Amino acid sequence: MREEILQLLSKENPEIDFTISDELVDDGVLDSLTIVSLIGTLSMEYGIDIPYEEIVPENFNSIDAMAAMVERLRA
Repeated sequence: MREEILQLLSKENPEIDFTISDELVDDGVLDSLTIVSLIGTLSMEYGIDIPYEEIVPENFNSIDAMAAMVERLRA
């Protein structure tokens, strides 16, 4: 799942190196507009709804965190 999400997001956002940090939000690599874009991409690709309470920095700080969130919401 991790590699699949990394490839998807890298394709959609080639200007962002998602492997640069495990704190993408905290380090300022991802801003709020980018996160909104990621939510749309992940929602459409995996057929999930990401509820408001899941839209927290911890769920977007790394590819591993995003993968864990997607897996949790798909279950």
